[in-house]
Amino acid sequence: MGLGALTLISAAPGHMFVWVMDPGEIIFTQKYPPVKFLSEKDRKRILITGGAGFVGSHLTDKLMMDGHEVTVVDNFFTGRKRNVEHWIGHENFELINHDVVEPLYIEVDQIYHLASPASPPNYMYNPIKTLKTNTIGTLNMLGLAKRVGARLLLASTSEVYGDPEVHPQNEDYWGHVNPIGPRACYDEGKRVAETMCYAYMKQEGVEVRVARIFNTFGPRMHMNDGRVVSNFVLQALQGEPLTVYGSGSQTRAFQYVSDLVNGLVALMNSNVSSPVNLVSFPDVFNFKHLGLRKIHLIGLCSQ
Repeated sequence: MGLGALTLISAAPGHMFVWVMDPGEIIFTQKYPPVKFLSEKDRKRILITGGAGFVGSHLTDKLMMDGHEVTVVDNFFTGRKRNVEHWIGHENFELINHDVVEPLYIEVDQIYHLASPASPPNYMYNPIKTLKTNTIGTLNMLGLAKRVGARLLLASTSEVYGDPEVHPQNEDYWGHVNPIGPRACYDEGKRVAETMCYAYMKQEGVEVRVARIFNTFGPRMHMNDGRVVSNFVLQALQGEPLTVYGSGSQTRAFQYVSDLVNGLVALMNSNVSSPVNLVSFPDVFNFKHLGLRKIHLIGLCSQ
């Protein structure tokens, strides 16, 4: 193949690959998204469990571009390597294929503990694994935080409120839960994880932050994750009728993933140790309204 002295052979958002042809030599170069420079005292060593997932990868992007050293740990059960591949090779980034159910020994300043399947099809596929990730995995991360003196943020969920009888829910609401229902492996796993966080805070002095995350959407979502936004988008793109369960009068609050990431970082660096709902109130939609918005935006003739 007749390549010139400088030939671009591949390009993707945030990076490119170049062949520079000297006699018998190929030089590989890579360009990363812009990264802010931080001094040694301001730059943190940050661990993100589940960092190759939907939310975790966007959090990785923000913390990397803010100039921190980021280690992503993921077992790729639902995460995807391509979500973070644009950082591979950067001096501030490390990717570790590891399951948090097994202990991890690493020196860090902050831990964002996001590891867990989050969509119903995924967490109900292997409920025992889901429970182990949210209990043993959280125990391991709290043990790590205790050993190295790191602050830990737990990515909890609005599902800790169960099937709520109060709308909207505030952080003082204890919930209306079913400990043996089909979603209990996730809901109860997160409730136990929160309990563990505050036990470690009270008994061992570990600094913890707990974020109860509500419905989130944005790039890198799994299209088949079984939640309402991705279901509606997929059906609308395929020209299929939108599936609405029940009367369609159920309400949900939604937030864009970048807003959630900003909230997670703000909470981590705040002095708030009590649980915090991360949600875009007062933007609440019922399912019928949400479906109509999707049809209008996508411009297809779904019903």
